[in-house]
Amino acid sequence: MPLRPKKKEKKVKMCRPPKSPEEMLQTSSREMLVAAVIDKEKLPSKSEIKKAIPAHCFEHSIAKALGNVVRDGLVIGLFAFFATSLLKVHDQSWFDVLGWCLYAFFQGTALTGWWVLAHECGHGGFSQYTWLNDIVGWTLHSALLVPYFSWQYSHAKHHSKTNHLQDGESHNPNSAEEVNEAGYVKLASLIGEDAFAGFQLLTHLVLGWPIYLLTNATGGRRLYDGKPIPEKANLDHFRPSSKLFPPSWKNRIALSSLGVAITLATVSYFTITQGPLAVTLYYWLPYLVTNGWLVLYTWLQHTAEGVPHYGDDEWTWVRGALGTIDRPYDELFGFFDWIHHHIGSTHVCHHLFSNLPCYHAKEATQHIKAFLEPKNLYNYDGRPTLEAMWQTAKSCHYVQDTNGIQYPKSIFNLVADKKAD
Repeated sequence: MPLRPKKKEKKVKMCRPPKSPEEMLQTSSREMLVAAVIDKEKLPSKSEIKKAIPAHCFEHSIAKALGNVVRDGLVIGLFAFFATSLLKVHDQSWFDVLGWCLYAFFQGTALTGWWVLAHECGHGGFSQYTWLNDIVGWTLHSALLVPYFSWQYSHAKHHSKTNHLQDGESHNPNSAEEVNEAGYVKLASLIGEDAFAGFQLLTHLVLGWPIYLLTNATGGRRLYDGKPIPEKANLDHFRPSSKLFPPSWKNRIALSSLGVAITLATVSYFTITQGPLAVTLYYWLPYLVTNGWLVLYTWLQHTAEGVPHYGDDEWTWVRGALGTIDRPYDELFGFFDWIHHHIGSTHVCHHLFSNLPCYHAKEATQHIKAFLEPKNLYNYDGRPTLEAMWQTAKSCHYVQDTNGIQYPKSIFNLVADKKAD
């Protein structure tokens, strides 16, 4: 996850996917279904796609929105109740150790539901009222140490420039030159394919989110005003003076950081009064799981060998939005998809219409799929989550360049080139 140096202009290159879209379309429902890359002029417009969705799918309901917050809160409270009732903080047995591991995973998974709802608030998909969205979003995100308005701004860039190699935000792939300069090619050659995939999982799921917030790693290659990122610029999501944001956002960035500071102060208070071990078990371990989930969604919904990223000359908004992938997340009888408000299984819909309420997204997705699939414009990955995660970690490390149409490639292509030289 290297920070990017200044780039030199290069000629346009186009890298081909490992299979043609036609070959991908013939795979089973538990494999990848990859959309064709169609001429920009022949793509449907956003309004044409919207006409395929019933109008009621865009209607908001405050009762349903707040009901989802309460529903998730009840699940979170239930897990905390079981942990308090059944597990010991000190003098733990093997039963307690296993129990706390299970608690961390399931509580972190449940907290991701609140994370998704706060993210919906940032998009205006939670309700039709901006003030309600901001109150709920700021509260929930602050509790999870997310700077609400700061990330709202960055995530809006992710949606407005999806799969754009210059302006795309979060999981914007590095180029061959960048992974070389960061020493990743040497590392991959030294430790081998499986170990490097494990390194990818560690850096993405454990370290990726805080590093992104603090340094903008895997963020856009240009600032909000379209200018290249200056050398040694401090690009974080917490300081009102951060160059990531326009000056007009200073107050909102400060309010975001205030929310995070209040949560840290609260956590510090309980650390003093209840002890660091208790706070680690109840809060910090689930927090890490939540971070892993949110990174996994952003990673897997936009990264696959056959899904292209675009340079300035090839990108359009519709092309970018249709570069999104739907996945089932149906493990544990669909618990993950349910508790996360179907954010992964309806991600194409979410990128096309980010203010569409999540409680209508499943229905809207059926209509979007019916409209897009006959045109070979619908991406779907039916593989089990762990399989898709592992294969992505093994095969999607960089793109050749930042111009033209580029496909993710394995870093071991560069390792082989080094050895050939």
